[in-house]
Amino acid sequence: MGKRTQAAELEVRLLREGIIESRHHVHAVVCDDRGRVLSVAGNSETAAFVRSALKPFQALAVTTTGTMERYGLSDRDLAIICSSHKGTIEQARQVFNILWRCDVDPTMLQCPIPEGKHSPLQHNCSGKHAGMLAVCQQRNWSLNSYLQRNHPVQRLILGKVADSLRMPAEEFISAHDDCGAPTYFMQLGQMAILYALLASGDNLDMERIVRAMTHHPAMVAGDGEFDTELMRLSEGELVSKSGSEGIQCISRLGEGLGLAIKVMDGAKRAKYAVAIHILKQMGWISPAIAETLSETYMSLGNFKRLDVVGELSLL
Repeated sequence: MGKRTQAAELEVRLLREGIIESRHHVHAVVCDDRGRVLSVAGNSETAAFVRSALKPFQALAVTTTGTMERYGLSDRDLAIICSSHKGTIEQARQVFNILWRCDVDPTMLQCPIPEGKHSPLQHNCSGKHAGMLAVCQQRNWSLNSYLQRNHPVQRLILGKVADSLRMPAEEFISAHDDCGAPTYFMQLGQMAILYALLASGDNLDMERIVRAMTHHPAMVAGDGEFDTELMRLSEGELVSKSGSEGIQCISRLGEGLGLAIKVMDGAKRAKYAVAIHILKQMGWISPAIAETLSETYMSLGNFKRLDVVGELSLL
């Protein structure tokens, strides 16, 4: 990633009738598909777990192994594999479709049953898990242990991420995500590079994932969710994927640019406010789209709103 890059952090303020009530500190970085840091707020080397923003890259296990073709999976299936969905009937059925096509019983899903729900199919990570099980079925790998770090499907995924970042796989620090699958601890700049590569158009498997996400944004999150609404409004120009604990990653398609955001206290509301602020600053969305998103994600009622202080520093 070259030289160390650091600039002033962004600050998100919660204003109650114009008076500051809370503050969130945020790091953000934009990289290109050659691994160069182009602009930064805070420190590009800030490290965090990538969480669900890893899902498009975990999906490479499905697109690179012939699993899509073997089981006749569609772009809608691929979109739900990349998703953090809301567990709607439509989304749960899409996950079930993957398992039905590859002849895997839904009881093999090892993601938890969400509180108040009735099936692991309704868990927001069930699509990712179904994709992993489909690869295991296609390769005749064990279905029972697919979440273990040393399982072939997890080694395959890590290898794809490591190759993308041109790093040895053994250098990655892993931990279990809330759904039970491994996630990885990496620098914010590395997350931005991954999303720049996703946007570059140089890899057919990544391009297929991009097409699935942008053509079926409702599968990726759900109506009213930030990722879905941003991809709808940008009409295929941006790919957006949230992760828990204040992670947000976005690709600018056709330009090979990736944005990664980390809110240090993990606040979801702050990452959306920063994303809108940066996308507008970078010219990735129009003022009209920024205003539409702001009405939903920055105006928090009659008395509260979010305000972002600071800019990305161009290098």
